[in-house]
Amino acid sequence: MDLATLIGLVGAAVLVGASVIMGTSPEVFMNATGLLLVVGGSLFVVLAKFSITQFKFAFKAAARAFKFQLPSIQESIEELVELSKIARREGMIALESREVNSPFLKKGLQMLADGFSADMIKEMMEKERLLTLERNEASGQVFSALGEVSPAMGMIGTLVGLVQMLSNMGDPSLIGPAMAVALLTTLYGAMIATMIATPLADKLWVRMRQEAKMQELWIDALMAIKGDKNPRGL
Repeated sequence: MDLATLIGLVGAAVLVGASVIMGTSPEVFMNATGLLLVVGGSLFVVLAKFSITQFKFAFKAAARAFKFQLPSIQESIEELVELSKIARREGMIALESREVNSPFLKKGLQMLADGFSADMIKEMMEKERLLTLERNEASGQVFSALGEVSPAMGMIGTLVGLVQMLSNMGDPSLIGPAMAVALLTTLYGAMIATMIATPLADKLWVRMRQEAKMQELWIDALMAIKGDKNPRGL
């Protein structure tokens, strides 16, 4: 699990929650109308910018930011050197039963065991790498868009609340709820952008670059194993 992501997001939420509780009743900061407008409106606007598949995959990728962490370069090299020794000692077919954490690397090992040519393996793995890169890039764009849209939806909510307030100046009992919508929607939009969308987008961009680099290493290592070379020399 990626503790940095978890600790950062939870820590920020705890600090904001503590400041709310220490200042006044938490119920003051809950407004169903404002939440519906900002959260629902932001999600629908972001959905309009992307396909349903990209939208759904973005949230799956965000979940992976919490529970999945790539191995270090050194750890991966050590694993690849061990795989190379197995291939030399027992033959390529032995790689088929070898357990590895990465589905990408597992697919490459399966192709080695099945006797695919080096050119075929490299071509197919490069296609897989580019598809993964494209999906991860779209996921980062979804959360970047959410970080841009949510404050704007908060401002729309503020304007809606102000219009409602001004149109009911003759009835003091309606001014308070309208003012609550006006102020809280701005708060909700800022919180979604600053505490959720932008950190996840940045994390996904970092993870995308890390995974792309790691997959390049794995492809080169698979070519080295196929050519009976030691991956440590990569």
